[in-house]
Amino acid sequence: MRMTSSTIRTRWSPKRDKATPQHRRAAKAAAAVAAGALALSLTACGGDGDDSTGNTGDSEETANSVTLPKLDGTSLEIAAVWSGTEQANFKKVLAEFEKRTGAKVTFVPAQDPIINFIGSKVAGGQPPDIAMLPQPGAIKQAVDRGWAKPLGAEGLKELGENYSQGWQDIGKVGGKQYGVYYKAANKSLIWYNNQVFENAGASEPETWPDLLNTAQTVYDSGVTPFSVGGAEGWTLTDWFENVYLSQAGPEKYDQLAKHEIKWTDPSVKDTLTTLAQVWGKADYIAGGANGALQTDFPASVTQVFTGGDQPKAAMVSAGDFAQVNIPSTMKVGTDAKVFPFPAVGDNGPVVSGGDAAVILQDSKGSQALATWLASPDAAQIQAKLGGYLSPNKNVPNSAYPNAVQQKIAKALIDAGDDFRFDMSDQAPQAFGGTPGKGEWKILQDFLKNPKDIAGAQAKLETEAAAAYGG
Repeated sequence: MRMTSSTIRTRWSPKRDKATPQHRRAAKAAAAVAAGALALSLTACGGDGDDSTGNTGDSEETANSVTLPKLDGTSLEIAAVWSGTEQANFKKVLAEFEKRTGAKVTFVPAQDPIINFIGSKVAGGQPPDIAMLPQPGAIKQAVDRGWAKPLGAEGLKELGENYSQGWQDIGKVGGKQYGVYYKAANKSLIWYNNQVFENAGASEPETWPDLLNTAQTVYDSGVTPFSVGGAEGWTLTDWFENVYLSQAGPEKYDQLAKHEIKWTDPSVKDTLTTLAQVWGKADYIAGGANGALQTDFPASVTQVFTGGDQPKAAMVSAGDFAQVNIPSTMKVGTDAKVFPFPAVGDNGPVVSGGDAAVILQDSKGSQALATWLASPDAAQIQAKLGGYLSPNKNVPNSAYPNAVQQKIAKALIDAGDDFRFDMSDQAPQAFGGTPGKGEWKILQDFLKNPKDIAGAQAKLETEAAAAYGG
């Protein structure tokens, strides 16, 4: 799913050239808000006596703020690439919709890239009623191919009441609302094993040079610094985007996201050179490059928080959703901690992602389900279960299960429209969202050979030019 693929340090911005209009505001304000909130979260959650599970939301009854029709006898299908705990938690949201409406909703597991999965279903005459699309580019493709249906009046009303303009606009194509961003992700975080840091005498870094120093301190203590889930190319694009946004700045980020500048631009060279300072040190990555390329995202998180004093690695760059892969024996905020992705340039990065509900079969039932997913009632159910972040501003902060995630959620909402959306998700899926191809594959190859910066740039530009059509 891109872990969902699939975003906490929360920094977001709308994607894609056409799906992200005038929202590319400076990331500085968001960075300040997010970094400050996260810095608070780390100290606030680490002290003795702090209830880091903090599940204050569990005592609250599920809200009932949205009006839904009676749908007895209606059967619906909703497709997403989510699996494991994430899928199980989402099914509880669907179960509440069934309870309130009388409809029957079937979750359809999809493969990545989901746009190809949908295409096969459409060709077979059996598309799901709704699909959860993780890329604005995929939303546009679904609209361009005539698959997606606009959101109806009730859904628009719910969206307008609960979402900032920025989160509404990234679900629009041609001025019409097609996507409801049910799930967000803060992709500008590094999670770490607190015991390893304490044993090494390491501290949380604020800048890239600090990160390199922390990595060396951890290495000297006998633990490999980084875990990288390189088997899934999107994890590597997240590394690239965080470094690029901080180092090159938001204007360049927006230009590269729309392919207004080439991947052979010197700014891309600078970012790959910076990444090579970590990726080029085999001893800094659990299993080296070959091991990383055989490690999927869940394992990349789990191996940081298992193994006692000698885990396979001390830290992992991962979004807020990584929490579902942290073993229950490790208390978030005490044993498992998090810091904002360090600033490479003047400001820390602010990168987000998300998954939007898009209607493929227009009906009273599908419109009601989309309306439900735009409500704080639905989001609150999954928020309480952990490993989830909503861009819905009317979800109570207390619904999140621990103080770390509460601070992350607050930072996301406080950032308003000042965020940058995941760059690869803004790209055509052939370049930015297909396993074994495009940016994913080229960055996997670069992880194996981080000395070939020019070669990586040339391949990235060739693939991007083909995907963007020029």
